[in-house]
Amino acid sequence: MSEAALMYRSALELAELVRAGELTAPELVEVSLRAIDEKDREINAFSQVDHDGALAAAEAIRAGDPRPFAGVPIAIKDSRAVAGLRMTHGCELMRDFVAPYDHNVTRRLREAGCVIVGKTTLPEYAILPTTEAHIFGPTHNPWRRDRTPGGSSGGSAAAVAAGMVPVAHGTDGGGSIRIPAACCGLVGLKPARGRISPAPELGDSALGIDGMLTRTVADTAAFLDVLAGYEPGDATWAPPPPQPFAATAAGAVGRLRIAVTKLPPVADAAVDPVCAAAADNAAEQLRSLGHEVVEFDPPWRTIDVGDVFGVVFASHVALLIAYSGRVAGRDPVAEDMEPMSWAIYSMVAGMGAIEQLGANVRLQSFAREVVAALEPFDVLLTPALAQRPLALGTLDTYAADPMATFTQSGLFTPFTPVVNATGQPAVSVPLYQGDDGLPLAVQLIGRPAQEGLLLALAAQLEAAAPWAARTPVGG
Repeated sequence: MSEAALMYRSALELAELVRAGELTAPELVEVSLRAIDEKDREINAFSQVDHDGALAAAEAIRAGDPRPFAGVPIAIKDSRAVAGLRMTHGCELMRDFVAPYDHNVTRRLREAGCVIVGKTTLPEYAILPTTEAHIFGPTHNPWRRDRTPGGSSGGSAAAVAAGMVPVAHGTDGGGSIRIPAACCGLVGLKPARGRISPAPELGDSALGIDGMLTRTVADTAAFLDVLAGYEPGDATWAPPPPQPFAATAAGAVGRLRIAVTKLPPVADAAVDPVCAAAADNAAEQLRSLGHEVVEFDPPWRTIDVGDVFGVVFASHVALLIAYSGRVAGRDPVAEDMEPMSWAIYSMVAGMGAIEQLGANVRLQSFAREVVAALEPFDVLLTPALAQRPLALGTLDTYAADPMATFTQSGLFTPFTPVVNATGQPAVSVPLYQGDDGLPLAVQLIGRPAQEGLLLALAAQLEAAAPWAARTPVGG
């Protein structure tokens, strides 16, 4: 096996090589660091690389280490704290902030034996479904350098797709794991609300949650077992599964009742025929596997979900901007950030508390209606994206009307935010390859807190139509 091929192996396989003594942890980490040094000049997926820290951590790992991912190099999105490394959120105000602590996710990944090689890029304040923060410059899709890798976890997805790390961390507040997974040909799971603790900063999170960008469903399930679980002080948490997610994902799948829709939740969004065809093809694949698949039109448009979700999401962004100002020791001003970020911050600052709380109530009412409508089904199948991965520069945060850019972004990704509102688990799986050379994915949405069944179905599709061996040429 060539050195370059190692980074395209699954994390579980790599950990087994280290455990068996066929490869040392320092050797494996050095392969990752060399790949970053060689490839990231073109991809620009990393905001920071920690050569010395990664090698030091790897040196402490020996053959026989029982931890599930001992010696596996990973990257962390630059929105989560890694003690001793910068945490920028892609913004100027936090450019030089060095985190003095580990986030819960960081700690759990370390405890599982992972070796952190660096931090990955994201759009400013993780707002857009593309990754072109002004302080970093654009991150390129390894499949086609002129296209976006998606966002906001675009740096993580690009790093995995390009073979710089076998897996990487991401967060998902409106599709930010599933979107880059779809753009880069990876598996991207948004876990159920409350499954992974946002400790130590928050007690819970209404929209966002952490997860991983991987090549295989087995890796995704195994990492969910590592990351899931209550932390002291959590205000809410998902009920523990009856058995490990990895075991459920590897198990048999009975005949499921699956709904399929190509009707986007955002009224103005047009679905590219290629994206619609992917959902149709996946429906046929599921029928061939013995499942009942029926066309279904969910109650997406009982309210203008795009506007209501936008207000709630914008409120979270505004709080993050205020937090970055606290880190900087002063109130943020327009010159501190990209115009779109300032427009969002100003919009939320001009709202009354009742208006903001009202948007939350309307979104929760909408979410309850959607979950109730889906009760007769085990899974809902949709396109992952409404458009092919966008050309770099399509979403311009410096446009004359930056809020128009914010609205435009929702037309690219109308199928993902609704699941952040409902709290259901959802996974993007890269079933196909488009004629344009870019991956083509579909989204599977599961029942509340039922990631195990969702992952088992995704694994069944992976076995029927394997995708892990597909890699970008010259990635």
